[in-house]
Amino acid sequence: MIELFLKGGPIMWPILVASIVALTVTMERALFLLLESSRRNPRQVRDIVVWVERGDIPAAIQIGANSTDFVARALVEALRHPKAFPEAMLAAASMELRRFSRGLGVLDTLITLSPLLGLLGTVTGMIRSFGMIGGAELGAPSAITGGIAEALLATAFGLGVAITALLPFNYLNSHEEKARQALQDAANQIELLLKEEVR
Repeated sequence: MIELFLKGGPIMWPILVASIVALTVTMERALFLLLESSRRNPRQVRDIVVWVERGDIPAAIQIGANSTDFVARALVEALRHPKAFPEAMLAAASMELRRFSRGLGVLDTLITLSPLLGLLGTVTGMIRSFGMIGGAELGAPSAITGGIAEALLATAFGLGVAITALLPFNYLNSHEEKARQALQDAANQIELLLKEEVR
């Protein structure tokens, strides 16, 4: 593997850096999702809804005041401003969702960048290989074809990094969407209850 890497040319180093960054982001995000999953407390969210339904907003805020559940935290933050609940909830939800989307931009960039780096490595390798045609190596076609084969290694590695990063990227996107849906569902419930109270 090391031998193949070295044969790919100097552009392999940026591809290696891209793969390390992708791996680091993926591991950090996996740890984040694991921690968030263990901190979820749907019962607490239900209790907040129940107290709002009873018309006791201070009690609802007290229940979720020190919550580790991101939905409960967002609801409590929004309930502190009951008259402007939709706007407050939107701001609180955005803050929570920012935590879920952290690192996705990096992975998205690497998914696009890695194949382009590989292509650049291939192009520079091909230029180097075809440069041999005008040189003394003209009588050695195996040297030229070997150079082209080595040049294609950069594209293979670049595509490998992009494909490998694409899987966690889609997985993380789906979790962000689930978090968005959970926040939206809870917000809709509370908003309906607050509207009924106003009536």
